[in-house]
Amino acid sequence: MTEPSIQKSELKKACKNCGAELKYRPGTTTITCEYCGNQEQIALETDPIKELPLRQFLQEKGAQANSEEISILHCKNCGANQHVEENYKSLHCVYCGTPLIREDAKTEQWILPGAVLPFQLTQQEAILRFKKWVNRLWWAPNDLKKATLDPQFTKGLYLPYWTFDAQLYGQYSGARGDYYYETQSYKDSKGRRRTRRVRKTRWIPISGNISGFVDDTLINASKQHTGKVPRGVALWNLKKLQPFESSFLAGFVTEKYTIPLKDGHLESQEEMRRIADTWARRDIGGDEQRVNTLNINLEEETFKHILLPVYISAYRYKGKEYSFFVNGENGSISGKRPYSFWKIFFAVLAGILLFGLVYLFSK
Repeated sequence: MTEPSIQKSELKKACKNCGAELKYRPGTTTITCEYCGNQEQIALETDPIKELPLRQFLQEKGAQANSEEISILHCKNCGANQHVEENYKSLHCVYCGTPLIREDAKTEQWILPGAVLPFQLTQQEAILRFKKWVNRLWWAPNDLKKATLDPQFTKGLYLPYWTFDAQLYGQYSGARGDYYYETQSYKDSKGRRRTRRVRKTRWIPISGNISGFVDDTLINASKQHTGKVPRGVALWNLKKLQPFESSFLAGFVTEKYTIPLKDGHLESQEEMRRIADTWARRDIGGDEQRVNTLNINLEEETFKHILLPVYISAYRYKGKEYSFFVNGENGSISGKRPYSFWKIFFAVLAGILLFGLVYLFSK
């Protein structure tokens, strides 16, 4: 009989002292037991992060070559697909707070991540940043400030992203605009003759070729009805990526991509076209540029499935869902916030009363 295969993303590591599950300690290369304090070093890969050939994986057989099964809890409210560790205490969606039933978990295939950017901030550090941010908000409800004190509202999540590399070649035609100035005479409002310099543009038809390597075009691989990560938070230093090791996921929620590789590739092509347009304008030079036609060709295309860290605090206020995000690597924070009607009402009322008192005393 053959031994059953071990799933790389499902591998649980137990504490040698007490048998409890070890969890990744952010900012380190260790996994730690919360019960007895035992620590173990994560065996880091020494080989460089692998880039996978795109064309092969766009075919069904190719995708299956580097895929495995993972248990997934699907949120019916916002559509997020979440892999939750077996002993994770909270069974609520990290995006919208909807209760998740462990028995509803399904086994699905996913392309194995090639790299992960481990959390650099602990949950306590993220909560502290969240609390300071909320305290600076004007007209924030008191319930929101209370929520910042409860760790159950803030969860660590690994977000799925695609990255695409390609050798880009392009041909363009357009025009280069160079500024020049002419002196014109005119009459002012009093009929006096004046002169002024007027800027004009001389356009010269131009065409050419561009080429270069496009590295790590980052494409979000997840789409939910709510909880979109703001741009200000979705900025990570990809130089800190580590070859995928399941130990970095221990104690955190991992989201499975909902945007398939094929759709992610189409979006990356649009981004690469924007990059090619920038290169063409740079090649044209001058003060202004026009790009009339642009044909690009992508060769040697590769991709990676990567996981990036973020802390999410899902909050419901008066029937509406709000999500706050803290970047798990650099600590940047952003989110939509509710407003307290009564705080605004009493502030306006106080302003009116103060104005009335000032008016009475002035009389």
